[in-house]
Amino acid sequence: QQKEERPPSPVIEVDNLEEFVLQPAPQGVTVKCRVTRDKKGMDRGLYPTYYLHLDNDKKVFLLAGRKRKKSKTSNYLISIDPTDLSRGGENFIGKLRSNLMGTRFTVFDNGANPDRANADWSNVRQELSAVVYETNVLGFKGPRKMTVIIPGMNADCERVPIRPRNDNDGLLMRWQNRNMDNVIELHNKAPVWNDETQSYVLNFHGRVTHASVKNFQIVHSSDPDYIVMQFGRVADDAFTMDYNYPLCAVQAFAIALSSFDGKLACE
Repeated sequence: QQKEERPPSPVIEVDNLEEFVLQPAPQGVTVKCRVTRDKKGMDRGLYPTYYLHLDNDKKVFLLAGRKRKKSKTSNYLISIDPTDLSRGGENFIGKLRSNLMGTRFTVFDNGANPDRANADWSNVRQELSAVVYETNVLGFKGPRKMTVIIPGMNADCERVPIRPRNDNDGLLMRWQNRNMDNVIELHNKAPVWNDETQSYVLNFHGRVTHASVKNFQIVHSSDPDYIVMQFGRVADDAFTMDYNYPLCAVQAFAIALSSFDGKLACE
């Protein structure tokens, strides 16, 4: 297998960070990023901080994420400031929360909780994505099945705002009830068994260099060759994360964070 060169990310202008990380990737452009995991320090081993940068010469910082300590379920805060990962901080831009089993995740932006809604509901948080993991018959050893549910796009290629009034109105419930208006269902591409290496493989075109159960590609069933997102290990604590339209950086980063979560990461 010849080593494929990793083409650099196209030039991406991040003038307004908050706007950029919530905006869908421009059509026809793959936004290439790098996730680094920082486990240094006393409790970082249990609660590492994850940083997302553009994978280009400038290594522009995009997002930081970290698990909250006091939470019963896995709950990650996502911030546009690498030094401020507090819930009250103005840099808080989104959060990822899991169910008790750690198999389903929901991603919100930084809007208000529905019980603090104003009259026209406009301040209420949007649900940006949901991720469902299914274990397979091999337990956690074989390829995992992931379903990713995101809001649909309108005619102007903008995300349709989904502001659930309660947990029964969110992306997961809509998906479960097959109520798919303005909802897009994606899934991970099944790896192909390779006899030579005796392993399951996906072609990451040189963007992933280490085998790991955490490597994945997300596609839509109608076009499995269009990679909406791919994620994979390139070093012990470094991963590449590339995303395309219709995902934004917060959605892609949160999906990546969900894949690190403890109950799933049985490697």
